[in-house]
Amino acid sequence: MRHPEQVVVDFVQQWLKKADLDLQAARLLCAGELDDYFVSGFHAQQAVEKYIKAFLVRHQIEFPKTHDIGRLRQLVARRDATLAERLERADVLTPYGVDMRYPEEFEVVSQKNRRSKQ
Repeated sequence: MRHPEQVVVDFVQQWLKKADLDLQAARLLCAGELDDYFVSGFHAQQAVEKYIKAFLVRHQIEFPKTHDIGRLRQLVARRDATLAERLERADVLTPYGVDMRYPEEFEVVSQKNRRSKQ
């Protein structure tokens, strides 16, 4: 039987592995020739969300099923206000978690296309 602390550590490692894969996907997609960045934004949002959830699991802070980075950051602040403050800029990724995955909600275009429209 595994020690309860080891169960937590293993679960955190699972969150971190998934977050690392999302971050890797976001970087690869940003470096590619996409006409827009909604897919890379989605993976960036997912990476941040999973890194935060790994932190919350490690500190045994319960969290709701949500993709809202700001809401999760509020939970982080209970344990580490400095970290929560440093994560504030990541709030802009929240819409990429769900909203931008559906058509006609937002237009997200690459810098190259933005320059060509000017």
